[in-house]
Amino acid sequence: MATVKEIYDLLDQKAPFRYQMGFDNAGFLVGRGDREVSKVLVALDITPEVIAEAIEIGAQLIVAHHPVIWGQIGQVTDETFTGRKLLTLIEHGIAAICAHTNLDAAEGGVNSELARRMGLENPVPLEVDGEDENGVPYGIGRVGHLPAAMALADFARYTKKALDLEGVRVLDAGVPVSKVAVGGGACGSMLSLVKAQGCDTFVTSDLKHDLYLEARDMGINLLDAGHYSTETVVCPVVKTWLEASFPGLSVEVARSQGEVFTYF
Repeated sequence: MATVKEIYDLLDQKAPFRYQMGFDNAGFLVGRGDREVSKVLVALDITPEVIAEAIEIGAQLIVAHHPVIWGQIGQVTDETFTGRKLLTLIEHGIAAICAHTNLDAAEGGVNSELARRMGLENPVPLEVDGEDENGVPYGIGRVGHLPAAMALADFARYTKKALDLEGVRVLDAGVPVSKVAVGGGACGSMLSLVKAQGCDTFVTSDLKHDLYLEARDMGINLLDAGHYSTETVVCPVVKTWLEASFPGLSVEVARSQGEVFTYF
């Protein structure tokens, strides 16, 4: 078995928490560091459903992408959504480690896996935030080339299959798809960087109306593939990291998680 702190230390090696952005609250957020862990549940969000699943399977730790504590918390009571979740975690002795923008930026993390799923060749960070101890750059987003250019309609169908999507919102800027930028989660603010990198297509999520207009003017295709779908790709990666480093540890990806909306 491993302790919560030992699992945190592994995640800190794979996706150093010092990589997180200034607004973030990634880290060891709930529980006791010396608690022994035999079972871990990996999820994108620590929702009431994910917590209930952790209780059901007997997990002592949830490793999630999005922080369970966000912003200033002035109280922990059953009168708030966050308070109810924290109380349930604490009452059942379940710890929480959340790797957010550090996991977005790290090599092998969210954006690396998204680029791999999209079949991009030789992906590099869309924005370089720094270098690791080996001089390898890290940062949010990835840019790479497709093995062969394709029409946007074909690329949209390809994206749906690669990310197991029900649908994808598409802006057709009238150019074929060849050099692609990806940004897991809400990365619309990086559109100017996508242009500067010479990309013809950007796959991300949570795009506002004005960004579609701006992208069309720039001649950049946009695909809004959903926040959940562009980030949940990292959950199996984290599972693999944990299993490889702690052979006796039982690790499951949450079955109760999923996209929060549906298409009609």
